[in-house]
Amino acid sequence: MQGERTMNLPPKVTDRAFARLSEIGAADQGQALRVAVEGGGCSGFQYEIKLDAPGDDDLVLEKDGERVLVDSVSLPFLAGAVIDFSEELIGARFVIDNPNATSSCGCGTSFSI
Repeated sequence: MQGERTMNLPPKVTDRAFARLSEIGAADQGQALRVAVEGGGCSGFQYEIKLDAPGDDDLVLEKDGERVLVDSVSLPFLAGAVIDFSEELIGARFVIDNPNATSSCGCGTSFSI
């Protein structure tokens, strides 16, 4: 039963990710962070993360005027995931902690279910 509930949870966006969107002025440009899942990558699926305008079938996660978008096709793959922003020595980037992924590759942008 608990697993079924997890499948319906929308992704969570951390305060740090929303703060980064604010820093780069995404909302001021009429843009939002789109997180999508596509087939491909070295593990079967890969994330596409980019600035984009909202579409009709998007789930919109919003805080302080900044928005994160997930399309209806990608949503089941991102159920219960956490969208964060990470600053490390190798660079700063948006990252996704996805409980649905059974394995992922070293680059962190590709995963399998």
